Amino acid sequence: MTLGYGRPTAVAADPIEKKPLHHFLPGTSVLSFGTAGCNLGCKFCQNWDISKAKIDEIQSGHVSPARIVQTAIDEACDSIAFTYNDPVIFGEFVIDVARIAHDHDIRTVMVTAGYVHAEARREIFAAIDAANVDLKGFTNEFYQKTTLSDLEPVRETLLWLRHETDVWLEITTLLIPGLNDGTRELRDECAWIAREIGTDVPVHFTAFHPDYRMQDRPRTPASTLHRARTIAREAGLQFVYVGNIHDPEGQTTYCPSCARAIIERSWHSILANNIVNGKCGHCGHTVPGVFHDTRNGPSSPGLPRRVSFQRQEKESWE
Repeated sequence: MTLGYGRPTAVAADPIEKKPLHHFLPGTSVLSFGTAGCNLGCKFCQNWDISKAKIDEIQSGHVSPARIVQTAIDEACDSIAFTYNDPVIFGEFVIDVARIAHDHDIRTVMVTAGYVHAEARREIFAAIDAANVDLKGFTNEFYQKTTLSDLEPVRETLLWLRHETDVWLEITTLLIPGLNDGTRELRDECAWIAREIGTDVPVHFTAFHPDYRMQDRPRTPASTLHRARTIAREAGLQFVYVGNIHDPEGQTTYCPSCARAIIERSWHSILANNIVNGKCGHCGHTVPGVFHDTRNGPSSPGLPRRVSFQRQEKESWE
């Protein structure tokens, strides 16, 4: 029995860059929502107030899949993201929302830890267009001690998404000082991604801040993110980004052929977009990703817009 079906606890219209997705409809808005609970036990969870809550302990709405899609239309969102807590635990709702979204030409996004059985992921991802998978570290010791899960199922999900589906894939690793930010571990992770997933898959290294049961660790310094980005690029990864800090260079997309900036970003805003029909506007090199037609000049959906709902026994949104 799923207790979270049709009961979102957090809903907002976000920039797609916040997921983070940098090669999937850049500069557009995405309707983001999650429920309560999670199938991992991350001690560093940045969304612990909902992921560690039971559905009856937190305010939630009662809405149908069709209402979610209509809200995305009303908010002028090009896509819907299942996020905040891990959407594999409300997979039935994901499936129903995604099917209706596609009927209205709205894309769908999974933000997930990728810790899901092979049978379930085939159903859940069947109508998903893009995914950002949290590769939380690259040792099983880290996974077992700090997430109460295992690394190998996540690697299996990444391999499956990349080689057996058409889902657009990006990867994020939250770097925690002293736990998963060692040079050797980062080299191993980046080498595996380059060898097994591909050098053209965007990788994001993001900064940790003390939260939940891990408040004894300092924030991740910018230097750590820069070191990780350097290691990744040395491993041959073409699109490497940093997040949770202000770093225009580390958030900008550069053409792997001519090395010129093609999508310039500041935080989650697009300052310039020189993608022309999926190619670099400077040299014509094909850029991997899912892009709208030419979108030059400043473009940004702005700050996240919270979508409110009332807690009632029947479906309702404010």
